Amino acid sequence: MTEAETDLAAMSFEAALHELESLVARLESGDLALDESIRLYARGEALRAHCEARLKDAQMRIEKIVQPASGESVGTAPFVAD
Repeated sequence: MTEAETDLAAMSFEAALHELESLVARLESGDLALDESIRLYARGEALRAHCEARLKDAQMRIEKIVQPASGESVGTAPFVAD
């Protein structure tokens, strides 16, 4: 595992999302050399995958919490913020 992968694995969802937003802004500026754009795009893709994995993990934990002790399936419903 590379150092960048190790750093990414230890990153919180919020930190990864913040870095991803910063990368997108830099890429959208159009002021980068091609090689730098490609490097940032690859990092952004890794950050996106990390955020997606963290969200899926959170969803699975929530579903486990709401499952009744009987073990029967209750299904899931979308989360609606107040």
